[in-house]
Amino acid sequence: MKRPGKKLMVELSEVVSAPVGDVFEALETRLAGAPDLEVYRDRGIVACQGGWWYRGEYEVAGEPGGGARVTHRVYNVAEWFRWGVPLANRLFIGFRQATADGFAKFVRGLG
Repeated sequence: MKRPGKKLMVELSEVVSAPVGDVFEALETRLAGAPDLEVYRDRGIVACQGGWWYRGEYEVAGEPGGGARVTHRVYNVAEWFRWGVPLANRLFIGFRQATADGFAKFVRGLG
């Protein structure tokens, strides 16, 4: 059976006023205990996958004028019941806002 790939569900981005290398190192440290952690230093990406549908990817890139932009992408990677993931997340009132609030708080701890 062919794997359906990943479908972007949420993308959030914040700027941190710290050097890219420091932010990436802090991100990697904060996520060190996450299940199925993948680190791609050459691309500035730390990813973790959990449960049957979730994949979170964090990308750290330089920002013009200094600092680092941290982008968080949440993907649906379900191999079965894929269509139900967006539906279930819409049923959780405030899913997108809660994700944005959690991300903003998470990023504040990186700089």
